[in-house]
Amino acid sequence: MSFQIALSALQAINTQLDSISNNIANTGTTGYKSSRTNFAAMYANESPNGVQAASSTQTLDINGGLLSTGRNLDVAIAGKGYFMVTDNTGVTNYTRTGMFDIDNNGFVVDHMGRKVQGYAMQDGSNALGALGNLNVPTGQIPAQASSKIDFVGNLSADWTAPAAAFDPADPQSYNSSTVSVVYDSVGKQHTITQYFVKDAATGNVNVHYYNQKNVLGQGALEFSLDGKLLPASVNSAALTFTPTENGVVTANPVEVNFNYTGTTQYAGDTSTTTNAADGYASGSMVNVQIGEDGALNVQYSNGMVQRLGMLALASFRSESGLAPVDGTSWQATAKSGVALIGTPGSGQFGELASKQLEQSNVEVATELVDLMGAQRNYQANTKVISAQNEIMQSLMQAI
Repeated sequence: MSFQIALSALQAINTQLDSISNNIANTGTTGYKSSRTNFAAMYANESPNGVQAASSTQTLDINGGLLSTGRNLDVAIAGKGYFMVTDNTGVTNYTRTGMFDIDNNGFVVDHMGRKVQGYAMQDGSNALGALGNLNVPTGQIPAQASSKIDFVGNLSADWTAPAAAFDPADPQSYNSSTVSVVYDSVGKQHTITQYFVKDAATGNVNVHYYNQKNVLGQGALEFSLDGKLLPASVNSAALTFTPTENGVVTANPVEVNFNYTGTTQYAGDTSTTTNAADGYASGSMVNVQIGEDGALNVQYSNGMVQRLGMLALASFRSESGLAPVDGTSWQATAKSGVALIGTPGSGQFGELASKQLEQSNVEVATELVDLMGAQRNYQANTKVISAQNEIMQSLMQAI
């Protein structure tokens, strides 16, 4: 009996050694969760019958440290949650390893080629769409024509009204000028020049608008006695011109509104603090990055950044009920319950750490201590077997 008890202990300790050695081997594995072997005593007819390795438990509730990688598509969960990835068979796996990439079809995939799940952005809105595969379009984004120009500056109250009639070719006929760049429907740049002329009669500022040498219109900026722009002058000009080249129309008419909110007429220097038009040229993708809020941001060659989607995170009522697929990914079971799905930073879900990865949560010192304990237990049980063997030999000799 004692021989069988000691033998069962050796078998259980071998299972424990497998777990310890696997933990130590995966010290450098990103997102790995250490496991431990749980022992249970065995009885037969109320008599001790040895020990067995009853189960193995992974430390899913202990997070590993964060490792900075500097890579745009590396991301770690700083808190609770799992990334959702779908394999080729459509089965969803859950992982803490945020080592992502873009495949040749534009899908966001993990390091094992599984498609990352998230919410696509709805067209023309910041609202989230349905949960599914995240995809980055490989083509160019179309140009967007300009529709407004925001201009903020100080048009000096020290200006003297010009004596000469306004002529854009005569710098003495206006007080100041500034150039704004706008885009047409095919992304070509055009310039609109503002010529500011102080009105001798009212003290206000007249503005003449030109597209190269073409007159676009005229407006007036009226100020109060304390130098603030009157509300009626905030949107003082709505301009339209048709892009042409050698007499041929090259794009749709450009309609631009000027917004002068914040412009002042104080004494001192003339200055421009804002001169920005919306719209942009077409562009191709140059960079993809995942933000700390889980947003999938794509940067284009025209300087635009678009949010294409949002990573989804999952959590479970019972994480210990997850079935391990490997050391870094799991699948839901009846014991774990149905996945609760949300976005990073919302509710119980942790925020993301960009350009970082979660390291293994293995504590090497702890594993080495457990290894020495297992070694002593193994040696003790081998001595039991040795002693039992000597007793049997003595008995045989006596017989």
